[in-house]
Amino acid sequence: MNLKHRSISDNHWRSLALFNVFRLLIIIGLMVGMLTLSRNPLLDSANLQLVPPTLGVYTLFALFFTWAIRQRKPSFDLQLSFQVMVDVMMIVLLMHLGGGIKSGLGILLLPYLAAAGLIARGRMTLFHASMATIALLLELVWQYLSGDAADVNSTSSALLSVASFAVAWLAFRLSRYAEENRVLAEQRSVDLANLAQVNARILQDVSDGVFVVDEQNIIRQYNEQAARLTGLKPAIGSSLYADVPELATPLIRWRSQPGVATELVQTAGGRNTLRARFVPLSSDGNGNVLIYLEDMARLRREAQQLKLAALGRLTANLAHEIRNPLGAISQAAELLREEVPENAVLQKLTRIINDNSLRLERMVKEVLELNRRDRVTRQEIRLADWLMTFNEQFTLQEKIQQPIQIECDRKVLVHFDSGHLQQVLWNLARNGWRYCSQRAGSLQIIVTRQHDFWVLDVLNDGPSVPTDALSQLFEPFFTTDSKGTGLGLYIAREICAANGALLEYLAPPRGGACFRIVFEYSDGQKI
Repeated sequence: MNLKHRSISDNHWRSLALFNVFRLLIIIGLMVGMLTLSRNPLLDSANLQLVPPTLGVYTLFALFFTWAIRQRKPSFDLQLSFQVMVDVMMIVLLMHLGGGIKSGLGILLLPYLAAAGLIARGRMTLFHASMATIALLLELVWQYLSGDAADVNSTSSALLSVASFAVAWLAFRLSRYAEENRVLAEQRSVDLANLAQVNARILQDVSDGVFVVDEQNIIRQYNEQAARLTGLKPAIGSSLYADVPELATPLIRWRSQPGVATELVQTAGGRNTLRARFVPLSSDGNGNVLIYLEDMARLRREAQQLKLAALGRLTANLAHEIRNPLGAISQAAELLREEVPENAVLQKLTRIINDNSLRLERMVKEVLELNRRDRVTRQEIRLADWLMTFNEQFTLQEKIQQPIQIECDRKVLVHFDSGHLQQVLWNLARNGWRYCSQRAGSLQIIVTRQHDFWVLDVLNDGPSVPTDALSQLFEPFFTTDSKGTGLGLYIAREICAANGALLEYLAPPRGGACFRIVFEYSDGQKI
């Protein structure tokens, strides 16, 4: 509120300074007009001698007003009223010296009164008109008392007085109208500023990336999410063609075919495939346009979360219902196999029943693990010693003759749930041994330091993952093995994420396959 009053006061003082400039110009004009007044037959020599001193005094007053305006003392209303009073006195005095109302100088009162009324914003305007009327009446009385009754023109003086009030009233109405417009403009500017802040806040809080583009394809605004998704930070006011050309071509295509509302794009600096959605802000597609950018990877993750949530509810209800019949089937098959050991066909059939029952049991167990990924107890693990113990257990249980080749520095410490790490590494090592040549050194675990993170690579010399399967490698229920469940790698990655790590696949340049665990990984931030 103080800022608002200070702004209005500044405008008042600025207007008063301009009013004083107008006053000085009028004085200069009157000085130049002295030659014309000197040839006026109504002006005698005595009056002619009084004009220069009067203008000199008027000039001193104007200079004094200049100093007072800069000092802003005394108050604004007092200064304005005093200045108008001086103007009225000087103009009426010059009019009297010029021969009275017939000199025409009295008309100068009207622009003074109009300017004063506009500056005062309606305040004191009628008071200023009253001062001018009183001065005109006093000049008229002075002429009458001084013996110039023949030159007295009361009608002209009365008309000038009425004109003074009319001009003052008109200035009052105009000033009120201007003040109302000023208040309305200030309120509108505040509303627009608030609306702009709300729009900017909403734009930044939107989960999707947003570009605002005008009809000339000039970028008017964008949010941080758009910069993150595209990997670019274009300048506001720059052309979409120059800074984000990957979006310019789809936008042109959409403008020509508004029915195509979305399109997949890949920016040069972006890491993910994006879906661009175009929303017009006008009735046609030639005006301003909102471009929404949706991260396809995020959409796939959300779809997976919905699918897994539904799967979790399903497994919670059916786990016991599935396991009990499976146990009965396995037990019945085992009893049947023991009853007729000499029947080779029946032995084969019961073995098939047992194998598939075990597969279903494993699938149910892995599905149930999805609901337990948040049960994490991270602890400090000295990885070299831990890997040696793991190697012994893995080779013994999986009946592997050749131990895994391990390279790990003794000082490596990681924070991970020990049971989770064993589950993840067991899955990766078992898959690696299944697809490698199963010779000495064909399966390796190598721990190295890259930048600020410890990384554990599980390498094998088997075939690489097909290119067309890379995008679905960690998808749930995706498998290239007819006997697999498609949940092993997905669960391993989810467990790593729950422990603040990242599991990813790499294709070594010399062939084979490599699954890497990046420890202490949290969205690329250093720990």
